[in-house]
Amino acid sequence: MESDCRIPVTCLRPRVLVLHALFWGLVSLRVFGASLLSDVKSSVMKPSATPCWQTEEFIVASECTQCSAFWTAQTACSYTGYVEQINCTKSNREEFKSCRSALMEEHLFWKFEGAMLGLTMVFALLVVARQRSLDQQASEKVRRQIESI
Repeated sequence: MESDCRIPVTCLRPRVLVLHALFWGLVSLRVFGASLLSDVKSSVMKPSATPCWQTEEFIVASECTQCSAFWTAQTACSYTGYVEQINCTKSNREEFKSCRSALMEEHLFWKFEGAMLGLTMVFALLVVARQRSLDQQASEKVRRQIESI
């Protein structure tokens, strides 16, 4: 006798349902959080005047350096924490532009690599545990079949 249910019984186990709810909850939180953050950023980050480095060519006067405590209130420092001084060629104005330093990029890279290594280890352990569980279930099934003979 076959069931009319199209959803397998294994998908209705509490553990699977909780994992699905957690996964989709995190996905929706990520999506809605990103949309909320973009709304906040767009309303906060609208400068009143366009910087000269967006409309004309410029020369970098000082390389990308980390913002000091004095400069942290500046809008250029608030984006990345690093700033470079530039000279616009047409208007002869000196301005500060937010930049990304090589040191910051290296730290972000190694954080990402560490996170990926950690996730690899976690999922490898999950695969091993699941395989052991399936092996145990299979051997238990074979044992029951042999006992029933």
